[in-house]
Amino acid sequence: MTGPPAPRHPPAAAVPRLRAAVVGHLEWTTIARVRQLPVRGDIVHAEVLWEGPAGGGAVAAVRLAALAGACTFFTALGDDQAAGRSREVLGRLGVEVVAAVRDRPTRSAVSLVDASGERTTTTLGARLQPEAADDLPWETLRSYDTVYFTAGGAGALARARQAAVLTATSREFPLLTTAGIPVDAMVGSADDPAERCDPTGLPRPPGLLVVTEGAQGGVYRARDATARRYRAVRPPRPVVDCYGAGDNFAAALAFALGTGSAAAEAVTFAAATAALCAATRGPYAVPRNPGPTGPHRSTNRGAPCAPPSFSGTSTTP
Repeated sequence: MTGPPAPRHPPAAAVPRLRAAVVGHLEWTTIARVRQLPVRGDIVHAEVLWEGPAGGGAVAAVRLAALAGACTFFTALGDDQAAGRSREVLGRLGVEVVAAVRDRPTRSAVSLVDASGERTTTTLGARLQPEAADDLPWETLRSYDTVYFTAGGAGALARARQAAVLTATSREFPLLTTAGIPVDAMVGSADDPAERCDPTGLPRPPGLLVVTEGAQGGVYRARDATARRYRAVRPPRPVVDCYGAGDNFAAALAFALGTGSAAAEAVTFAAATAALCAATRGPYAVPRNPGPTGPHRSTNRGAPCAPPSFSGTSTTP
């Protein structure tokens, strides 16, 4: 079921300011369009739509930077060209990259988008993720309003827990179960087998559980409350590709919860953000002809695409 169209960009004063961070991973990603996905033995032609640093951590960091004015991205990268290009692109979009350097290549990925806009992704190489033992400014996380966790060891998750609000992807459900570290929100997709989970297996259920169902909307449930459905938001333009829609949803949810928004408002805002992403080529707009930005910090605060309206409230989910 589809809800109202996505709202347009609000006045700058309507967007709350807060300190936001992502702890997670990235892949240097190529997104290409095909008429239909290949079957065994096929040779298909693909048109490249987009290329840049993506994966759950990088996409969420760009969206949080657009919403909050800046975002710190705790991650791990190889010492290679893909890492350098990723730092450059993310820095120009307001993301401060603080990364441990590994002696293996930065992971890459190829995502094929079919005529419906749905994506099928293949990752190439091992996932690089931050660990608590890495020489990163972990102590600063205690001053952050919201952190979104997509990848890392148990120690990195514990460091992320220092933030006022911690949201995690359900892809990390096994880690959340074994680490025993509570999160304020967990978000995943009913359409992705890797994101399905039974929250009763957690030592402590998340304060808010959100399960997205694409164009059908989804379900959310606050702790000790009944589950509620939310409606998807109609994209402002035809769907181009769905790559990154879920990551944009999660980032917007983390942002809204960080401002103290109630669950219903946070989920609606996240759905509107995901709808805008689906109507945009790639998960965000990559700056053209990137130039030097300093070590890993940028003063560019421009949004990669217009975020939906958000007012913020003083209530908690």
